[in-house]
Amino acid sequence: MKIISKTFKLLTVFLLVLGVTGCSDDDDNNGPGVQTTTVVDVALANGLTSLAAALEATDLVTTLQGTGPFTVFAPTNDAFTNLLNATGLDLDNLSAAEEALVRNILLNHVIAGENISSTDLVNAGAGYRLTQASNTDGDNLNIYFNTSNGVVLNGMSTVTDPDNEATNGTVHIVNTVITLPTVVTFATADPTFNSLEASLAEADGSAANPMYIPTLSGDGPFTVFAPTNDAFVALLNSNPAWNSPADIDDSLLNSVLAHHVIAGANVRAGDLTDGAMPTTLEGDMITINLPGNDGNPAKITDGAGNAEIDIVVVDVQAINGVVHAIESVLIPDTMN
Repeated sequence: MKIISKTFKLLTVFLLVLGVTGCSDDDDNNGPGVQTTTVVDVALANGLTSLAAALEATDLVTTLQGTGPFTVFAPTNDAFTNLLNATGLDLDNLSAAEEALVRNILLNHVIAGENISSTDLVNAGAGYRLTQASNTDGDNLNIYFNTSNGVVLNGMSTVTDPDNEATNGTVHIVNTVITLPTVVTFATADPTFNSLEASLAEADGSAANPMYIPTLSGDGPFTVFAPTNDAFVALLNSNPAWNSPADIDDSLLNSVLAHHVIAGANVRAGDLTDGAMPTTLEGDMITINLPGNDGNPAKITDGAGNAEIDIVVVDVQAINGVVHAIESVLIPDTMN
């Protein structure tokens, strides 16, 4: 997919803006007045000229010169060059659709309303925050951060120069452009879903025509009910012969995985209704009931009749769908 031209190489530098915990102090943000040293100024002072050009081409300069606060994860010029070399867009000759795409990529690096320091990120450890990018429904996209080995965003971009302060926020320079996430991005970046990722890879590796990772990286939309690692441990413990996803019969593993996906819909928590019975990619229906147990928003009965399966985390939003974490693996009706 095309994203940017050589001039556009500045674009992704400013794309990265992520919010995590607290708001900035009044001394750092001058209220509704004019900002003296904005995140745009800080980016330019650090030589991120490609970013400045991209912001101008997508009419985002004025936005990021506003009150904020903003936290910006800004790719280096080299990171931008690498992106340009892999794409064919010309920043000086963008179609309306290309300009909208570039703008969304830039906004994927911006979280408004929070001024996040590297200390804030490290203290938080890991988690999700909303960026200013959005899907076609207008839902803001999430970004995942993990600090177990430096500050890494969506499993692909590392902060190399943190805490460049502005009067309306903070700029953290990163080594790679953060592309718009798919539901697969979060499955691979978040260690909570390591077992799910391994299962998807196992199923694709055993198939003549790999389905899951390529399909779920596509246009969608998809709604994915993603079992946690503990859920997969419980599944493996249910059969003495299963020590890893590779030990599960290929046909059964494929059916199980497909039973967690609703194709053609981006079903967020607010869209869930009591008694809804969506059909999964596997072909069986699941039943949603509201509310869930222990304060959780909803619970599922799978195709095999296993009930009271709580949705424990909702609305991890990607560009091509949404992920909800669940506490148990869903089993289809294997008798039909």
